[in-house]
Amino acid sequence: MRIGHGYDAHRFAEGRALILGGVHVPHERGLDGHSDADVLTHAVMDALLGAMGAGDIGALFPDTDDSYKGIRSVTLLEKIRGIMEDRGYSVINVDATIIAQQPKLAPFIGGMCANIAAALGTAVENISVKATTEERMGFTGRLEGMAAHAVCLIEKM
Repeated sequence: MRIGHGYDAHRFAEGRALILGGVHVPHERGLDGHSDADVLTHAVMDALLGAMGAGDIGALFPDTDDSYKGIRSVTLLEKIRGIMEDRGYSVINVDATIIAQQPKLAPFIGGMCANIAAALGTAVENISVKATTEERMGFTGRLEGMAAHAVCLIEKM
């Protein structure tokens, strides 16, 4: 078994949809990035890649490659699943936390877990997503952006 940790952060941007775990969350601003800037899915991908010793999403899906411009991060997560399968790994569990002062995310957590589970080919009960604020401290508390942490446990099949 192997453990991985991932972290990602994106600043807010006008005129973009807010996508978290592949779910469109109604909000006046989205997150800035080359892809859909899904901070949650990016943290999950880096956790999985780290557990495999396979680099990070910046190396695999660079923002200098126009083929990834605007791509759904859940689509990239499916590619990570392919890498895992090629290397003989499967997911035991993923535990992630979104750090955001707003919007309130509780109504969307189930959909995020379902999307991540589907992309990884695992049961939804193997995926945990939580959301918290930083009590108005730091860049998330000042409403400048969002961050996410993820840990995962994988095993050789």
